[in-house]
Amino acid sequence: MMTHRVVITGVGAITPVGLTASESMRQLCAGCSGIAPITHFDASALASRIAGEVKNFDPTGYLDQKIARRIGRYAQFAIVAAQEAQTQAQWDITQEEPTRVASLVASAIGDFPLLEQQMKTFLTRGPGKMNPFTVSRVSSSMAAGNISLHFGVQGASYGVSSACSTGSHSLATAWMLLRLGLADVAVAGGTEAAISASFQESYITMRALSTRNDAPQQASRPFDKDRDGFVIGEGCGVLILETLKHAQRRGAPILAELAGVGMTCDAYHLTANHPEGRGAAQAMRMALQTAGLAPEQIDYINAHGTSTPMNDPIETQAIKTVFGEAAYRIPVSSIKSMIGHCIGASGAIEAVVCVMALQQNIIPPTINLDEPDARCDLDYVPHQARHADLNFVMSNSFAFGGQNCVLIFRKFTG
Repeated sequence: MMTHRVVITGVGAITPVGLTASESMRQLCAGCSGIAPITHFDASALASRIAGEVKNFDPTGYLDQKIARRIGRYAQFAIVAAQEAQTQAQWDITQEEPTRVASLVASAIGDFPLLEQQMKTFLTRGPGKMNPFTVSRVSSSMAAGNISLHFGVQGASYGVSSACSTGSHSLATAWMLLRLGLADVAVAGGTEAAISASFQESYITMRALSTRNDAPQQASRPFDKDRDGFVIGEGCGVLILETLKHAQRRGAPILAELAGVGMTCDAYHLTANHPEGRGAAQAMRMALQTAGLAPEQIDYINAHGTSTPMNDPIETQAIKTVFGEAAYRIPVSSIKSMIGHCIGASGAIEAVVCVMALQQNIIPPTINLDEPDARCDLDYVPHQARHADLNFVMSNSFAFGGQNCVLIFRKFTG
């Protein structure tokens, strides 16, 4: 069976530091943090009262007010980011066979704030008072469904939910569909807007979140010895992927190629990663193999880098296992230091950053890395962005339960 090369022709993003991909990349490369005290709800009673919230987002500036009211914030993000990607890709679905277009934008959580609100309504006011759009809004698959409705996509449309790897797995799934010739175009990525009291508290009780409430911009500290947990974020990343043949036929701008994918599971623990990073290492090896690359050809690794005591040294060890001595010369950075952990959107936002890094030959920094953990001894690009000649970049996503997904992007040269 013939396999197709897969390219990216458009990107869109909404993050705690910007309402577009370009604005977000500019702020990230400037080392700006979007983490601040929570404003979505009264968090005064919680142990962790900070988050990476998207600021100044008004869905009615992009969507019909009636539609905006009926869909969740995470789905609003998805449509708006997809519109940005569509514009950059110069893509018009009316020129396509709609059954050859896929919608694969997913959320790990769905509209958790609405679910929390409607459960309170049901328990305090009883039957007959719940929002009639509750089911369609809380379902994590409805980002893909709403994009299908918005653009008229009639091909595969579903959400791939794998906790913190959701966005990366969505892109990997799109890559497989396109490679196999089951679609010509895919709108793919991840989106999340789950910041709410009970969602925040659920991670607090796991002792996973930073409690550095008095210094929110310094709270997310991947690889630093004083890190005390991650910070929840929200946002969205959407990419337009096409087969190379299709993109060239319509004269599309080609930003980069999705060259390799690796997917594994640790099968070790419900939430913890394997302590030696075995599944993560194997996913990286698999991505290198499918891309046809040797480890030393990777120019930059966008780390999962959550800022938790367990994750950061495990990821570091996995990188060293795969790359050997080359691990010490490959720049590694975590943008979660600036936007927090956007759960199901993380991998997709990071994929957008990887594509833009290839285009701009720049590596965003890991801020707040004042004194590295002794177990974290790689080049994490501390504090300041770095210009570099980038040809191949790797993006890591390692989720709860050891659900690992690694993507490799290639600078497109024809």
